[in-house]
Formats: sequence, C-alpha cells, structure tokens
Amino acid sequence: MAGTDRTKGSGLPDTPGPAIVLVEPQLGENIGACARAMLNCGLTDLRLVRPRDGWPNPKAEAMAAGATVVLERARLFDTTAEACADLSYVLATTARTRDMVKPALTPRLAAAEMRSRLAVGQAAGFLFGPERAGLVNEDVALADAVLSVPLNPGFISLNLAQAVLLIGYEWFQSADATPDTQIMSESPPATIASREFFLSRLEEELVSAGFFFPVHLAPTMKQNLRTLFTRAGLTEQEVQTLHGVIKALTGVKRRGP
Repeated sequence: MAGTDRTKGSGLPDTPGPAIVLVEPQLGENIGACARAMLNCGLTDLRLVRPRDGWPNPKAEAMAAGATVVLERARLFDTTAEACADLSYVLATTARTRDMVKPALTPRLAAAEMRSRLAVGQAAGFLFGPERAGLVNEDVALADAVLSVPLNPGFISLNLAQAVLLIGYEWFQSADATPDTQIMSESPPATIASREFFLSRLEEELVSAGFFFPVHLAPTMKQNLRTLFTRAGLTEQEVQTLHGVIKALTGVKRRGP
C-alpha cells in the first residue's frame, strides 16, 4: 500500500538501502517484527509476496513497535518475480544446499557487495522465504547469489525477524563510523589538569602516611599509581568522587559506624 513521507525525526535514512522481500510470510506479527528490525538498521523498502494472513494486518503494526513508517510504505506483490522486477542484484537467504551452482556470500560480504552496487545506482535486495520451509528453488533461481549465515552447523535455526536483523545489522555497520570502543557516560573525560591535581593530592597524602617505603622505590611507586589512574580513563565525576575518598580517609573520623 502507498506510504506517506515523514518529517525529520521519523528514523528514515538519508539514502536508500536494499529492498527486503518477504515471500509468503505467515504471521502479521512476524512482518511487524521484521519492520522493526529493518528500521533499526535504516532499511525501509519492504516488499511482501502473498502474505498468508493478508495485508494490511493490524497485528503487524502492534509488533512493529513504532516502525509503522516501514509498514505504510510496504508494497504487495503476487509473485516473487514481480517483487524483484526492478532489482538488478538479488541475494537469496537460505540455509539449505541447493542443486544449483551459485556464489555463496556471508552477511558481511553481502553488505559490502550491496553498498558497492547501490553506490553506482543499481537497485538491489535481499530475498527471504516463509518461516517454516524457506525459499523454494524457483525463487532461489531468480537470485544472483545466495546468502548463507555461518552459525552452529548442528543448529541453524533463525526466525524471520532474526534473519532480517542479522543481515540488516551487517548492512548498517558496514558504513557506520561509530568507534569500536567508547565510554558511555554523561560526564566528560577528566582534563589533564584535573587529573594531575588529584594525583598530586593523592601523592601528598600518601607521603604523609608513610606509604612510599623504602624511599628509593618511591619514584617507581608514584609512577605506577599515575599509570593506573591514567589507564582508567577517568571522567570528571569520577575524579571528584576520588577527591571525596581522600577527604573521607584523611579527615577527622566521625563517631558511630
């Protein structure tokens, strides 16, 4: 059915991604879960081929958890060939060995291949089969290659939304610039000046307490302490907490527990 454009904040990506083609999905809830997974990964082109319970389906919207923009833009087709007619590159997801010779790509390689093709203006998409049996050979034959997820060979079983999310995630992260490691904190990292003031105060109190013994090892012990706190990547809030610790340990002891 036709969809309407949403304003800024709708979660829509700036550039189009590959189409997600669901062939004979069985439950409206599964379609909704797929829409949710798609929007998480910046995908909005949903195509449905003969959904078993009909379309539109109110159960899909409830399961989409806010990703209604994907459902509103979803298009309905009678055949897989019609759903893929405008695509020049299609990958069929399958966990079964087929009696046909086709390249087999991992999700990571598939994401890179999709990006390179979309970058030059080619339309592309992923093909997913019904929850129980997967794609039939006639549908796989339409694809340029198959996509196989390397999982435990003794148990390769993904539900439809899991499969869409797994492949969608590889698509999204292939162009994501988020650092592999980052500090999740509302407090900014401590400045050098802030950290040095704390370390100087700590050393001063430790000297008063006679901690640096024997004396000839004091420089090494001080360096070890500085290395420890520098490696910790302290935030400003954490430095203030450590100042409070020093104050509590060196101040007048209060009565009671």
